[in-house]
Amino acid sequence: MSDKIVSVVRGTGSVLPERVMRNQDFVGVVETSDEWIRQRTGIAERHIAGEGETTASLAEGAARRALDAAGLEPADIDLIILATATPDNTFPASAVDVQNRLGISHGFAFDVHAVCSGFLYALTTADMYLRAGQARRALVIGAETFSRILDWEDRTTCVLFGDGAGAVVLEGVPAEESAGKGILVAKLRSDGSHKEKLFVDGGPSTTGTVGHLRMQGREVFKHAVGMITDVIEACFAAAKIGPDDIDWFIPHQANRRIIDASAKKLGIDIDKVVITVDRHGNTSAASIPLALDTAVRDGRVKPGDLVLLEAMGGGFTWGAILLRW
Repeated sequence: MSDKIVSVVRGTGSVLPERVMRNQDFVGVVETSDEWIRQRTGIAERHIAGEGETTASLAEGAARRALDAAGLEPADIDLIILATATPDNTFPASAVDVQNRLGISHGFAFDVHAVCSGFLYALTTADMYLRAGQARRALVIGAETFSRILDWEDRTTCVLFGDGAGAVVLEGVPAEESAGKGILVAKLRSDGSHKEKLFVDGGPSTTGTVGHLRMQGREVFKHAVGMITDVIEACFAAAKIGPDDIDWFIPHQANRRIIDASAKKLGIDIDKVVITVDRHGNTSAASIPLALDTAVRDGRVKPGDLVLLEAMGGGFTWGAILLRW
């Protein structure tokens, strides 16, 4: 009998705000058009949080749906990791708020801040806690309300982002009982020298304000494909597999052109790529779990499938995870 623990996904869930903002809704607000946005990003619409909808409330909704999918109750969870760059408060962590909303008073909860790569960072962190025996079941959530930090007069950024939340229930099980399922490889990277290319121009310690998102779009695009492919190839090498072995590629949903270019460079068939950026926009840390839940619920991702997740975000941070569904 092996004492090795493997982290297996038991359920997924997601929530989107009620309000849908389509490209044509920006006409007259900023100098843009539906055609301009579609051609450059692949985005047609995104969801915008309304009054009473916050990062924590969206995270709670996604968490409850993931628990339902897993057939579990909140009391079964002993770890919550929430990936977000838009918490409800400077402190405490929004994960603690979600813990309370779910009626959980045991275990531990905290936030992870790695912007668009946040969900991968959170999933990798949860995996390490489970394998170390520090927890048995974790809720890993990506939730954002980026609409609250956008400059709505900057047409280069305000059309790109949306709000939402996605979650997975992760359980640590003995390897011999996992049937080959679970997280196989995780690779994370960061390089702070790129900070000025994608950042928010405010914060408690600097301006005392929330600030607005600022981005050098061409610079981000220039670095994205190379960084993404580099870390994915590292995953392939570690797992001793190639692009043809992948059943589903679920990338961060930032820009359709980046997604297409990355798949092409990696040699991954575009038919294996899950794309939701057209309906969700860039939801930062919520992006991957939203796309994953969509593909699980519509039947694309099935038991036994080999799934590749990847993201790159401000910092820069980036990473990739291989898991067997």
